[in-house]
Amino acid sequence: MEGTILPNRPVHPVPLKKPPRPNPPLKFSSTTLPLPQSPPSVPLDSLIQHLHHLSAPTKKSSSLHISVDSTQKQFQERNSRKFSSVFVPEFDRKEDEDVSDDGTFEFLSRKGKLMLNSIVEYPLNSLNDFFDSSKFELFELDLVSLLKALDVSGNRERALLLFEWLVINASIGNEKLDKEVIQLMVRILGKESQHSIASKLLDLIPLEEYSLDVRAYTSILHTYSRTGKYERAISLFEKLKETGLSPTLVTYNVMLDVYGKMGRSWDKILGLLDEMKSRGLEFDEFTCSTVISACGREGLLNEAKEFFAELKLQGYVPGTVTYNSLLQVFGKAGIYSEALSILKEMEDNNCPPDSVTYNEVVAAYVRAGFYEEGAALMETMTSKGIMPNAVTYTTLINAYGRAGKVNKALRLFEKMKESGCVPNLCTYNAVLGMLGKKSRSEEMMKILCDMKSSGCAPNRITWNTILAMCGNKGTDKYVNLVFREMKNCGFEPDRDTFNTLISAYGRCGSGIDATKMFEEMMKTGFIPCVTTYNALLNALARRGDWKSAESAILDMKNKGFRPSETSYSLMLNCYAKGGNLKGIKRIEKEIYGGHIFPSWMLLRTLVLANFKCRALQGMEMAFQELQKNGYKPDLVIFNSMLSIFAKNRLYDKANEMLHLILESGMQPNLVTFNNLIDMYARGGKCWKAEEILRGIEKSGGKPDLVTYNTVIKGFCRQGLMQEAMRILYEMTTVGIRPCIFTYNTFVAGYAGQGMFTEVDDVINYMFEHNCKPNELTYKIVVDGYCKARMYKEATDFVSKIKERDDSFDDESVQRLAFRVRENLES
Repeated sequence: MEGTILPNRPVHPVPLKKPPRPNPPLKFSSTTLPLPQSPPSVPLDSLIQHLHHLSAPTKKSSSLHISVDSTQKQFQERNSRKFSSVFVPEFDRKEDEDVSDDGTFEFLSRKGKLMLNSIVEYPLNSLNDFFDSSKFELFELDLVSLLKALDVSGNRERALLLFEWLVINASIGNEKLDKEVIQLMVRILGKESQHSIASKLLDLIPLEEYSLDVRAYTSILHTYSRTGKYERAISLFEKLKETGLSPTLVTYNVMLDVYGKMGRSWDKILGLLDEMKSRGLEFDEFTCSTVISACGREGLLNEAKEFFAELKLQGYVPGTVTYNSLLQVFGKAGIYSEALSILKEMEDNNCPPDSVTYNEVVAAYVRAGFYEEGAALMETMTSKGIMPNAVTYTTLINAYGRAGKVNKALRLFEKMKESGCVPNLCTYNAVLGMLGKKSRSEEMMKILCDMKSSGCAPNRITWNTILAMCGNKGTDKYVNLVFREMKNCGFEPDRDTFNTLISAYGRCGSGIDATKMFEEMMKTGFIPCVTTYNALLNALARRGDWKSAESAILDMKNKGFRPSETSYSLMLNCYAKGGNLKGIKRIEKEIYGGHIFPSWMLLRTLVLANFKCRALQGMEMAFQELQKNGYKPDLVIFNSMLSIFAKNRLYDKANEMLHLILESGMQPNLVTFNNLIDMYARGGKCWKAEEILRGIEKSGGKPDLVTYNTVIKGFCRQGLMQEAMRILYEMTTVGIRPCIFTYNTFVAGYAGQGMFTEVDDVINYMFEHNCKPNELTYKIVVDGYCKARMYKEATDFVSKIKERDDSFDDESVQRLAFRVRENLES
């Protein structure tokens, strides 16, 4: 077997000569066995303070807490990740004919011009006081003309503050605003993409009392769509039709977007399309791309293909935007073969691909596990004169981050900057999220500094990313701290924030807080979505509470939501954690039966869920299905397959996995070698296990705690305790602290040979170094005494446990005492 690991390419060329035995013999003593200092804690406090400083909270200028950024930043953020599915309603734009060449405003009265000059000259933070003092004069003026003058002169922020003041005063005085004022400001806010601000202001206006024009209604509908107020949009759309107004093509396109984002609305979308046809409206690219994008959100692959095919049969010639939307549908599913087919069709039909096209194909590759193939597309883009943009790089950085290839992702990030492609906020957030998962706080600080120097201020997603980072056991206090600081910086929580909080508390093990956040979300007015349910499922999966998870899935379906691939993946994880193999088999049956789409994520999760349950047959089936669908297994899957084969002593299959890793162009990592070490340790070949350890060191790698523990286990199983001590000495010398598994391995090794003095040395050493023995430690000792028929010594040992550790519970002591009696009587 030893010669078959890598017949043509040995893992590590190391000599077979055994190292000399230590002299004098090593023992568990603080004088002969050094222990490293405890690792430093993650500087989360510094990170949060740094982020607070960079966010630079703005002073609120009104009771609505509205802060208006510069136009440039708004458009930068809006376009930071602009895919083909992003829809912005466009209207015919007319030049302002009332503005003369010399910059004067002929449509304003003399008093209006004086008021305009006063508003422009007044400091922003004092404008509300000025409006209060000039209330009488303001209401005597033509407010529409005044607001229009502020808009066209580039003083839109002041126009907004005036409109806000008018809305609040009208509300207090129970008066109606001029509908022309509302229509004008809706257009201004829509033009500047100030949807969240518009939404807050519109909440204060009783819109049902006004008869606005169709353009204003359409802009309001778009605002509701962008802010997630879908029910309100639907209600307003029905009112629009009741007033006798005829919705335009743009209006219908906005409503298609509303239903697409809301989800569970395919029938409603089809109904709107029929309504458009009956009114004689011809579909444009926004119509087609919005409908196809809706299919992508719901995973309706067949519906998207059928809709697209029907369009072409009716004579519709798809453009780049429509093709890109179709590409996104298959890109999200990771079906790169379909994506390549669509790309070929575009080229055959002389429809020029753009950067979005290639970005979607890159996304399709990485979703199927083909990271390098996705990265190689950047060269194809460049050769066709299309430069990779921030979205291209961000997609690949995200992919490498998910695959655990953090250093590769960081190198790509540096390459991005070197190429002259400026990272946007999405890129920075992706890098921060990736580093946050690895708790690499110092590097996160550098990224935040880089953001500041690039003029890229943190946004709500940045704060959400830090919130997600705090979602680990024992860090729930940081979740509360980040949430508080986030609000102090002026970032009100949105639905994604609540979803992140639910998920973070779940990962911290605080299910009660996760539930509270769910309830708080409902009170705030946000409707739970699939992501919300997935956050709850994530919390339940960590506890293995599959019964509650099944109830959550049932509740989703009852409310009309369609569980996503993430939902099913989390259910598989939940079943695996709870040891419910039958639950895994049920989902497995639905996947293989064609009822659930077999995405790369789902099949990967199926391999890992079966691995957790040690279900060899289930793993092999999922692995074969993954390959059959044309997906590329990642290193985690290969390592899991190698590990299960090693544990089942299927050494030929384990070696085959090692060959497949190399054939796939991957390099074995530390987990791979740890699995190989485990394979040899289990097979009694402890010296071969140490050879691999030496090879890791020789190649510049850094063995971890698992590596050393596994080699130690191999020697202890063979009774070679001094060799095990030698490895332990090396391990502590390089700065790795032993864990409870390390100590229990030594206890088992010594107890198995009847060396109970050494067993006591180990236990005393554990107490000295703040690693208290657990019930398993004492059970191993008791079994050792009983195996040596030293029942009196076993009884004495159990009776003295409480003297050593008064925190050890009485029930455990009673179980151990019963174990001694049981062995004595047998």
